[in-house]
Amino acid sequence: MADDTEKVFDFSNPEFTREDLVTTLNEMVLEYRKLSHSFKEVKAEKENCATSTELVGSNNMQDALNKLETENSELRSRSEEMLYENQRLAGIISSWTRSFASLHKLHGATKPSCDRTGLGYNSDEGSNRNKQHSRTEKDRV
Repeated sequence: MADDTEKVFDFSNPEFTREDLVTTLNEMVLEYRKLSHSFKEVKAEKENCATSTELVGSNNMQDALNKLETENSELRSRSEEMLYENQRLAGIISSWTRSFASLHKLHGATKPSCDRTGLGYNSDEGSNRNKQHSRTEKDRV
């Protein structure tokens, strides 16, 4: 597009001279060089920004990766502690189970306090002695 300040050439006009065409061509080449240089600067700046963005993204990803590695090691450590605690508690529960079984066995082997049978006590002997003891006392009187 042409502004009002720019000179627009009408190539169909026969009044153009060779000098006008060469001058215009030279101006166009200079303008092309300026635009090409500007384009290269913008392109380099864009690549620099992209590289910076990639670096920032890379740094952010590296930080996130470091955080995840730290969290992973903490969770691994916590898991090992929980496994150790489970083993310890399993040992305690096993001990309690054995103690309960022993207590149950012992309780099954004991007699009630009112039971006078067995070692040192004979139910038939005890009743006979009492009868004999009471007869001897009656005989004396």
